[in-house]
Amino acid sequence: MTRTTQADKSAAKYPSLAGKRVLVTGGATGIGEALVTGFAGQGAHVAFLDMQDAAGEALVRRLTGEGFVAPRFAHCDLTDLDSLGHNVATLAAEMGDFDILLNNAANDDRHAISDVTPAYWDERIAVNLRHLFFAAQAVIPGMKAAGGGSIVNFGSISWHLALPDLVLYQTAKAAIEGMTRSMARELGADNIRVNTIIPGNVETPRQAKWYTPEGEAEIIAAQCLKARVQPADVAAMALFLASDDARMCTGHDYWVDAGWR
Repeated sequence: MTRTTQADKSAAKYPSLAGKRVLVTGGATGIGEALVTGFAGQGAHVAFLDMQDAAGEALVRRLTGEGFVAPRFAHCDLTDLDSLGHNVATLAAEMGDFDILLNNAANDDRHAISDVTPAYWDERIAVNLRHLFFAAQAVIPGMKAAGGGSIVNFGSISWHLALPDLVLYQTAKAAIEGMTRSMARELGADNIRVNTIIPGNVETPRQAKWYTPEGEAEIIAAQCLKARVQPADVAAMALFLASDDARMCTGHDYWVDAGWR
């Protein structure tokens, strides 16, 4: 099966995304890289936060060289809320208030229940849940002033499948779906839409470290569609949800899992 990217000429174009100001967390690699590429390809002005400096700078160079709207990269440890707030404020001052937030960053390191300490609990929640709320809090005033916006949070299929060795990650990802529902209700009167994308097992270099070829074959066998989900497939859903074509979509979960669950 041919693997597509958002750079493909056959990919959907959303005129409403051109010129929009977009913030992506965890945008240097994997799904985040596909998000930055996809929105830049739509003519949006994209900024992304990540701790991976070399990968982030390389992505900026690649997209600039390919003629995309050059994204802006800022180093940011999202567990440091002062750094998060400073970066969002600085980028907004340079670019204008953000119209779209893609709360993508997360870390799915494996762990056993018996190994979890209070400090590790706090660190995992900070990595996988807390920054989504505070990134949203930082961009909401600008969205209200502009008359609307779109926030896309990223969940995970893992807790729906009850996968092993991920209890804290799955706790955070389950909470994200509840947060989306609550935010959508509170922000709807301001024309701010909030949705969750739930990816399945996406083929990225990070995921490759967790799965053997036999494990990948088991996943594909359990899916309705017999191919690996690609980062660009997830980005395609995000493009739709952020666009005006999805103007009446809010408060819900959108699956990109090839029918795995």
